[in-house]
Amino acid sequence: MNRVLAWFSCGAASAYSAKLAIDKYGDKCEVVYCDTLKYEHPDNKRFMKDCEKWFGKEIKLLKSEKYKDIYDVFDKTGWLVGPAGARCTTELKKLVRRKYQEDDDIHVFGYTIEEKHRKKQLMIGEPELKCYFPLIECEISKRGCLEALHKAGIEIPMMYRMGYANNNCIPCVKGGAGYFNRIKRDFPDSFHKMAIQERKMGIAILKKYVNGERVPLFLDELPPDMGRMDAEPNIECGVLCLS
Repeated sequence: MNRVLAWFSCGAASAYSAKLAIDKYGDKCEVVYCDTLKYEHPDNKRFMKDCEKWFGKEIKLLKSEKYKDIYDVFDKTGWLVGPAGARCTTELKKLVRRKYQEDDDIHVFGYTIEEKHRKKQLMIGEPELKCYFPLIECEISKRGCLEALHKAGIEIPMMYRMGYANNNCIPCVKGGAGYFNRIKRDFPDSFHKMAIQERKMGIAILKKYVNGERVPLFLDELPPDMGRMDAEPNIECGVLCLS
């Protein structure tokens, strides 16, 4: 009998897609989370417990056997972020998922109706996976996922309540200038920890233009008025994050 693996990420979309998968597949469905809680908002633990009650089953936690956390990945690989994406996502989520999965598993992913392009990218990148996209199938938006949680009596994660579009590690290396300025204000200790990491590695997450040339911009040099949160890209982090 095929396992059904609903991949949970402490985001609203992954939570609602997991609930829909459980409703469809029942006991065949496992809810699985690749654990990056150490640097996520502490409210995520509360959100997970609330979701477990909603699901009627526990969320299974998987961890990397090679790396302790995102900073361990940065130190050992010498990589923060680049055109190919974030190494922390690859090591702590994607490779952990691949080690756990079996050939005949059905994978449930919380791509919303706005994210059909991500589904297409996935099917091109990993065509061997058997997948179920309940949110796309039911034409559910990200807003619809938030509304579903509200109807279930589940308070959305704190990062959403604070105005962030996603609920990733704090900070997420895939963010832009507006995002990092907001992190500096809301989570100064986390911001400065990443700024120190950049200098230690000699790598800047952000870039700026000087005389038409794109050059590194370290976080400890970030102008406080640079960037806009409403112009930030989608930086959702999960086991199939492709950017």
